[in-house]
Amino acid sequence: MVSRMKHLLRYTLYTILAIVLVAGGLLVWLRFEFERVQQDSAALPTWDQVAVQILQESPQIQQPCLHSYPEKKAFFGDLHVHTAASYDATSFGVTTTVDEAYSFARGTPMPLRLLGDPPDYQPPMLTIATPLDFAAVTDHAEALGETRLCYTTDHPAYASLVCRLYRGDLRLPVDEKMQSLMRLASFAIFGQDRSTRVCGDDGSLCRDTAVEVWRENQRSTEAWHDHSEKCEFTTFHAYEYTLADQASNLHRNVIFKSSTVPQAPLSAKDAPTPEQLWGWLDDTCIGGNDNCDVLAIPHNSNWSSGRMWFPYTNQDLSLQEQQRLAALQARLEPLAEIMQTKGDSECRNGITSVIGAADELCDFEKLRPASEVIPDCGEEFSSGGMMLKGCVSRYSFVRYALTAGLSQEQALGVNPFKFGIIAATDTHIGAPAGVKEKGYQGSHGNDRGIQNRLLGQIEVPGNIAKGSPVRYNPGGVAGIYAAENSRTALFDSMQRRETFGTSGPRITPRFFAGWDINANLCRSDAYLAEAYREGVPMGSDIPASPAGTALSPTFIASANRDPRDGSNLLQRIQIIKGWIDDQGRTQQAVYDIAGAKDTDASVDPQTCAVSGRGFSQLCASWQDPNFDPQVAAVYYARVLENPSCRWSHYDCLSLAPERRPPSCSDPELPWQIQERAWTSPIWYRP
Repeated sequence: MVSRMKHLLRYTLYTILAIVLVAGGLLVWLRFEFERVQQDSAALPTWDQVAVQILQESPQIQQPCLHSYPEKKAFFGDLHVHTAASYDATSFGVTTTVDEAYSFARGTPMPLRLLGDPPDYQPPMLTIATPLDFAAVTDHAEALGETRLCYTTDHPAYASLVCRLYRGDLRLPVDEKMQSLMRLASFAIFGQDRSTRVCGDDGSLCRDTAVEVWRENQRSTEAWHDHSEKCEFTTFHAYEYTLADQASNLHRNVIFKSSTVPQAPLSAKDAPTPEQLWGWLDDTCIGGNDNCDVLAIPHNSNWSSGRMWFPYTNQDLSLQEQQRLAALQARLEPLAEIMQTKGDSECRNGITSVIGAADELCDFEKLRPASEVIPDCGEEFSSGGMMLKGCVSRYSFVRYALTAGLSQEQALGVNPFKFGIIAATDTHIGAPAGVKEKGYQGSHGNDRGIQNRLLGQIEVPGNIAKGSPVRYNPGGVAGIYAAENSRTALFDSMQRRETFGTSGPRITPRFFAGWDINANLCRSDAYLAEAYREGVPMGSDIPASPAGTALSPTFIASANRDPRDGSNLLQRIQIIKGWIDDQGRTQQAVYDIAGAKDTDASVDPQTCAVSGRGFSQLCASWQDPNFDPQVAAVYYARVLENPSCRWSHYDCLSLAPERRPPSCSDPELPWQIQERAWTSPIWYRP
């Protein structure tokens, strides 16, 4: 008996030891496969040596444009587009190339194919009703090399565990709809680091491969640009800088003026703060070559936990450093993206540090339900914005950042948040301006299936992000007022902030202000000529007021509806004002100046048919009834369409009642929307 017990004990000990050894070996193997490149803190200075040049040996010369518009024409485009070169797009099976994205922008229908589609599968066709005037493919600089290497069969990285997981060759024991998220997580878990198994001990394999992919992007971008005198389509060399800090979004799109660009894209893995990105762009591009110019466009501030536009005066920096960084940001970031597929970033109700009546239209396209009561971050920033967690900060929203800029200018002598407004799609299926509500196929590949699109909530493994696909939207479109459709004219207009954004429709809003503008200007046949002569357009400062005046300047706002068949009528124009009161508080006010809120316009919930009165054109002059010549203020216009059906309601109606998911009956999810346009602001300074 004793002998048997000894034998059993010995067997148990050997078994435990074997398990420990296997587990230990497995742990060692996993550590080896997921080893991270040790970042060199001195690596950033080496980026100053990146060549800034035109890639092509014999570049095409831009011919003078045949058509010029002295009073500026509205050109429409998309400056936030991802293709299969972006690691997150490919993780969702997207196959769209840069060339296919530009072809789609020009009006060519595109099948939404995904990796793994059966040969006989007929994918849905994507279309846009009208070709775009301009576009930029902005693939993520982060993992640009890793994505390519993981699909290069003769490269050693191909067989790594990370690449096998990323391609989906190894499938983890999770639900089918989670497989693509697991693929995404296989790269995303590295954060700002790199994998040694894929990138080599110093990360250079991925950096070098990223340069190759960036050059391919440049070749396609240049090939699609219309260099002829017709100037029908303008492309911009661009990429996305994708920084997240404690699950808080700090992403920027980097847009270059010409084909003279740095021949390597600086990513957040090598420049882990926006300030480093701005400094590099300023020194290497703007200061390094007379033919290179650039701007950066922040987006998804609604995900930023208050970090996107956190005031410099709230930071533990010397006054000199605050002023330096504020001036750098003002120079590099003249625009901000107000809306895209991951929600609206204009404003939010319920922020207690914002004074003024609630604005019901701030409930538009919110990732966190408008009814959710969220603590105010106050003068602190938070974390977890990309997880839809944490407090809510007014510094995450365009309206309140514009207002904060007024106090920053008073304290620092420069306004770092003096930006114009655009919108974009952030499409991850290579479909720029694919913004139709009816027939929306999602923005991330995985959403091609209607049940996936209508999911109420989904989390990316690794606590990286959380989304609500049904709360995503088709995104918006950028508008630029320029004299011609050329890179120089469009870029110059972006720098002077003569831009606007729409939630999809091609509404054309105008916004002017001045001391001597005729209040009856809307009736003039020479409206635009007089407005430019007597006032300033969106994106500008109102000149100094006449001595001793206490009257408000006159504002003129107008809009034309989207002229395309099937477009909706306009409802009204509003002017939004922001200012800082004598107690340092953020104030807001919203004024209806044209059209009418209460009309018979409606939308049928069963058919989505719209009916009732509306307007094809609106125009009005307005003076601020509460104008104080001693108080700085910022003003912008918002144009609203009549109500229409949201994309999710179209999808729900297309399903038999028994097949409709819970989101179709969620009272917190709006079934109708009001499409809109936002102008860039006009600033008044005492």
